[in-house]
Amino acid sequence: MKFTDEHRQLGATVARFVETEINPHVDAWEDAEQFPAHELFGKLGQLGLLGIKYDTACGGLGLDFSYSMVMAEELGAVHCGGVPMAIGVQTDMCTPALDRFGSDELKQEWLTPSIAGELVGCIGVSEAGGGSDVAALRTTAVPDGDDYIVNGSKMWITNGMQADWCCLLANTGEGPAHRNKSLIIVPLDSKGVTRQKIHKIGMHSSDTAELFFDDVRVPKRNRIGQEGMGFTMQMQQFQEERLWVAASSLKSLDRLIDETIAYTRERRAFGKSVLDNQVVHFRLAELRTEVESLRALTWRAIEDYVDGNDATRLASMAKLKCGRLYREVADACLQYWGGMGFTADNPVSRAYRDGRLGSIGGGADEIMLGIICKLEGTLPAGR
Repeated sequence: MKFTDEHRQLGATVARFVETEINPHVDAWEDAEQFPAHELFGKLGQLGLLGIKYDTACGGLGLDFSYSMVMAEELGAVHCGGVPMAIGVQTDMCTPALDRFGSDELKQEWLTPSIAGELVGCIGVSEAGGGSDVAALRTTAVPDGDDYIVNGSKMWITNGMQADWCCLLANTGEGPAHRNKSLIIVPLDSKGVTRQKIHKIGMHSSDTAELFFDDVRVPKRNRIGQEGMGFTMQMQQFQEERLWVAASSLKSLDRLIDETIAYTRERRAFGKSVLDNQVVHFRLAELRTEVESLRALTWRAIEDYVDGNDATRLASMAKLKCGRLYREVADACLQYWGGMGFTADNPVSRAYRDGRLGSIGGGADEIMLGIICKLEGTLPAGR
């Protein structure tokens, strides 16, 4: 991927924002298990950073997807995983289908204020009975005149406690599982919507909720695109989400290695620094090489996507590699911090907790492997 001056300028803007508006507050937000999403998103919106790839008619910058991924990579410099993930949900997870398939009226009502940072969005796909098996979801949106009546629940919803609206995937018919679902914008102040906070082992600064829908009435005009095409739209939306996950991990992984090098250079054991041990500096060199390999794969996938090619195979590989590498790097670095690595307020232990989600959220490792095998033609006959 060849970067332009515009890519670099955008990256510098995001880096300054991270340094001045996010990192000074991360520890407090982690302790509170929530950050002020409306306040922070308002500041991002003023800089145009919530609509980088979206049409100027909706308040976006009208740039291609690669610029959005420059922002994702720069968000890896945030000193936690929760805040970048929440931003990514707004920019690359709950809004792509709305932008691509939503009516002009729907985009003006929901996308434009979300780009401005006036509204916070979330994506409602996973349920308590299963996250990766999207086709098996049970939430329903039954037609009733000009409305849908929504019943069911959604689990592990990032931004769920603060969000103003949800891009909800629900069953709107009785047909085949891949043709009976629709994406619907559900205002979360609607009668019949309740929320319950979920406490997690990591990603503490990101509020996560279970959402309950009890006879929630939503206008049919809030449906994104054609009825019954929601599963297909969500699969397309997943590609941008998975590329965002991979890109946002890169600088975070580099930072873990950098901080471990600095710590092990100062920490002494048996008359020399820990870093002086060949097993340590060789291992850190191996991990750095793996990060650069992931960076190359990720940006190759992004370039394919920008060029209009099907990036499913490479995006799935990048997502798989990202989740596994984050676990490997965090675990190896924590080991070299010794007992300090096991303390809760340590940057490496925070990364160890936060990074574990990478192999689960947005499609588990096993789902990525299944997609790759299908595209490679290596699945058993009949699958």
